[in-house]
Amino acid sequence: MWSFFSRDSSKDFPYDIGEPVGGFDQYSIWTLHKAKRKTTLEEVSVFVYDIRSGSDTKCELAKAALKRLKTLRHPSILQYLDSLETDKMLYVATEAVDPLGTYFSKLGSDNVQKGLYLAWGIFQITRALSFLNNDGNLRHNNVSAWSVFVNASGEWKLGSLEYVSAADGNPMPPAKIPVTLEVYDSPEKNDPSKLKAATKCSVDMWGLGCLVWEAFNGVLKQRSNLKDIEHIPKSLQSLYCELVGASPSNRPNPADIITRCRKPGGFFKNDLVDTLLFLEEIQIKDKAEKNRFFSGLTTHLDNFPDNVCRHKILPQLITAYEYGDAGSAVLAPMFKLGKLLDEVEYQKRIVPCVVKLFASTDRVTRSRLLQQLDLFIAHLQPQVVNDQIFPQVAHGFLDTNATIREQTVKSIIHLAPKLNYNNLNVEVLRHFARLQARDDQGGIRTNTTVCLGKIAPHLHPQVRQRVLVSAFIRAMRDPFPPARVAGVLALAATQQYFLLSEVANRVLPSLCSLTVDPEKTVRDPAFKTIRGFLGKLEKVSEDPSLRETMEADVHTATPSIGNAAATWAGWAVTAVTAKFYRSQSDSSRPRPPLTGRNLSKPASLEQPSSSSLSTTTSSVTSMTSLEHESNDTSASASDYGNNDWDNENWGEMDTSQDPSSPLAASSNNGALMAANALSEVRDGWDNEEWGSLEEDPCEEEEQAEQEQQQQQLARQSISSTSSSQPNQRPLLPHQQQYPHQQQLQQHELNDLIEPLAKLNSHVTSPSKQSMLRPKELPNLSSSNTSPTSATANCNNISPPSSHLNNSTHNANWNSDSWADGEFEPLDESGFGNAKLDEARRKREEKKLQRQRELEARRAQRASGPMKLGAKKL
Repeated sequence: MWSFFSRDSSKDFPYDIGEPVGGFDQYSIWTLHKAKRKTTLEEVSVFVYDIRSGSDTKCELAKAALKRLKTLRHPSILQYLDSLETDKMLYVATEAVDPLGTYFSKLGSDNVQKGLYLAWGIFQITRALSFLNNDGNLRHNNVSAWSVFVNASGEWKLGSLEYVSAADGNPMPPAKIPVTLEVYDSPEKNDPSKLKAATKCSVDMWGLGCLVWEAFNGVLKQRSNLKDIEHIPKSLQSLYCELVGASPSNRPNPADIITRCRKPGGFFKNDLVDTLLFLEEIQIKDKAEKNRFFSGLTTHLDNFPDNVCRHKILPQLITAYEYGDAGSAVLAPMFKLGKLLDEVEYQKRIVPCVVKLFASTDRVTRSRLLQQLDLFIAHLQPQVVNDQIFPQVAHGFLDTNATIREQTVKSIIHLAPKLNYNNLNVEVLRHFARLQARDDQGGIRTNTTVCLGKIAPHLHPQVRQRVLVSAFIRAMRDPFPPARVAGVLALAATQQYFLLSEVANRVLPSLCSLTVDPEKTVRDPAFKTIRGFLGKLEKVSEDPSLRETMEADVHTATPSIGNAAATWAGWAVTAVTAKFYRSQSDSSRPRPPLTGRNLSKPASLEQPSSSSLSTTTSSVTSMTSLEHESNDTSASASDYGNNDWDNENWGEMDTSQDPSSPLAASSNNGALMAANALSEVRDGWDNEEWGSLEEDPCEEEEQAEQEQQQQQLARQSISSTSSSQPNQRPLLPHQQQYPHQQQLQQHELNDLIEPLAKLNSHVTSPSKQSMLRPKELPNLSSSNTSPTSATANCNNISPPSSHLNNSTHNANWNSDSWADGEFEPLDESGFGNAKLDEARRKREEKKLQRQRELEARRAQRASGPMKLGAKKL
């Protein structure tokens, strides 16, 4: 029983008291200790008073302070947690704080940041004094740097309530213990005649003046130092002089001080005070005000103290998004402030919020998340990324909004290092293949190629070797010039992943076709890349022992950057930029209405991104394009009117994208044949996409069958024509004036020209056209048409139509396989008619002549090759 009453009751206090804070006990009857809660290890502060060594007066002051602290609740007054009184000691637990008198040394040297912070602190103490004097009808009587405490979030809290008294009581300031506090006594304490003019707040306003001086000069040593106002801001000097005036009646009320200093140009009117006051009142703000506030907050955060951002602003932002209608505008400042957290705290506070945000169906929120992925991806664990983040991100590949698709493609750059095999090598590449081949936005196709080149080091070696060359060759046939540039630069950037045999047999032949590209921006990197690859092959030819070194990274999962093969490829490093193409969706420029006469634009011009032909750094996507989506995504594709297009340059556009084009049909058939042939070796890869770029013998067989069918139709047409006119004789010169006879003869010869033109559609240069002849042509010697008639018809042959030339010229950009142009051996058995050879030769000469005229026109233009959308001179 005796042991029960004799045990130390302080052991029941739920806090572990630590070391004391030095310097505070010289200005207080308390000693301040750092402490932790026993159950949660939460940091707190404990004020300790030793009853045994103190006098009765001090004991009464300590108990009075405890009573006031329990009953006074205000955001700017020290927060009470718990207390314990024994016969020996008095313990008071509060939030974790430091005395302002010792906190001055922790303030940074940044004058802008320090000025904003001191204004916020003085504002808080002024607000606390207004609460005591006006609302509580109390006087504090002990305002100084040692009665103000600073918590973890940088907020100033008013404490040391030992001398609080009623405002309508004795106006005489009380005697203070210890005597070091007497330096803060007001002048009327020594001059009783001035007490008649004292107000309920005059004593506290004097103390506030002392606090203002200490905020800019340090701890006050003697009262005469208050006359030095050199370091006090000019916007505060007049108010400061009123606060430390000799007449108590001239000292302003704290409520009036707040009103005066919150006006424009006042000391309390700054970004930090405005921000923190808005966050305190955010629950009563409407959605428009919140959006404006959060949109402008990010630019101000650099001038705010770190502890205020981390412990005051960031929790408010998280709460505002989770439980309010703050919207996606809160994401930018929230992720920026997340950098201030340590890893454990980030995982606890930010990551759950991020996972929840990715599940949002709001497009603006998803777009902002994807744009700012680099700010928080380092803190996400691979398991979280694969299980919770990537499934939500993958939905963006199929979004109907072009901005979301583009941002999703770019986000893979940051996600790739954390994705597992299936998500990266199967799912991502399947979506990339579809976007590169089928997306109607040229900018998205371009950025897909750029992104694939950037994530190449993270791909599995077998997948990488199978996919990269085919994908980049497809990009080099895109009708959009920046997409072709991206294909060339991607080949240069990933040169270490290609076998030398692949470089010689596939890469270089494809690059050579771009040396005659209509756009100089395509030709220049093509020449540079060709020179680089040729230099690599030449080095290996001179020293075959280098082959193993050059191909060291082909089958390596984590290639080394500093190997010997990388030293020769300086051209690749400088040729490849880290920039994404900025598509039309990245711009908020207004589109002029399409007026004027209607022209039949090629399919490639119906893409919104086709109006810009230069690769630039991607800008932040305009949110306006998401919030106000247009229903028309195909029309008004260009920034130019219809009358601004150069009709002569349309022959360079791609027409094979038109579903009604016969070339498009054959191209699609070739893609399906190649996809079926490779279906067993793709391991989940989308076979009907990039896989179709590889050579497939089945495709050549199908083309041969189509050519035989076309030739058979031509024979039937000629035989039917000859049988209907068995007695036709050669036309004399005077007989060629009859139009109906000329039309019949022209029709017969066009039937012969058509299979020739279709067969020549695989040829990309005039020199190759002269080498290509059909495998079999009908022998015209069996018909009744005489050589004279054939000659007359040949003289009337006009060059093939512009549409046919355009199709045959551009089919190579968008064909399913770059090996489609391989030719069969020439079969001379079908050429028994020398007149037909002569007609074919003249037709080819006219075709060459027309191409020379077009090139001559381009050479005369001062601005170089005509760009898409440029005005006709």
